Amino acid sequence: MLRIDDQIAIADWELTEHFVRAGGPGGQNVNKVATAVELRFEAERSPHLPPDVKARLRRLAGRRWTADGAVIIRADAHRSQARNREEARERLAELIEKATHRPKRRVPTKPTKGSIRRRLAAKTRHGEVKSLRKPPEPDA
Repeated sequence: MLRIDDQIAIADWELTEHFVRAGGPGGQNVNKVATAVELRFEAERSPHLPPDVKARLRRLAGRRWTADGAVIIRADAHRSQARNREEARERLAELIEKATHRPKRRVPTKPTKGSIRRRLAAKTRHGEVKSLRKPPEPDA
């Protein structure tokens, strides 16, 4: 059981772990032991996630979201299989926790009349300064 918050807990049947060989440093150990973990969470079929959380999770997961509605997290930073497994679960929990937060609705605002007036006055002043930089007109 992976607990996200008070309301959401992910059951073990929704998580699948697949162990593969990790790249990078590790000497001979890296060629023999499958320490990297691919954690697969069946998000689309999960009865524990509300639809709005699923929608936000899909957007946050990006490329980690598969066509069949699963989230795949790969962890291979550590030399220990147990630590990689732990890290993958932590990252999944973080991602789901982030998806539970509803974004604030943006309230469109308009600039004040005073700020519009100040901006236009500054533009006029700047234009006058630039026009004063021009060479004088030759008298005909």
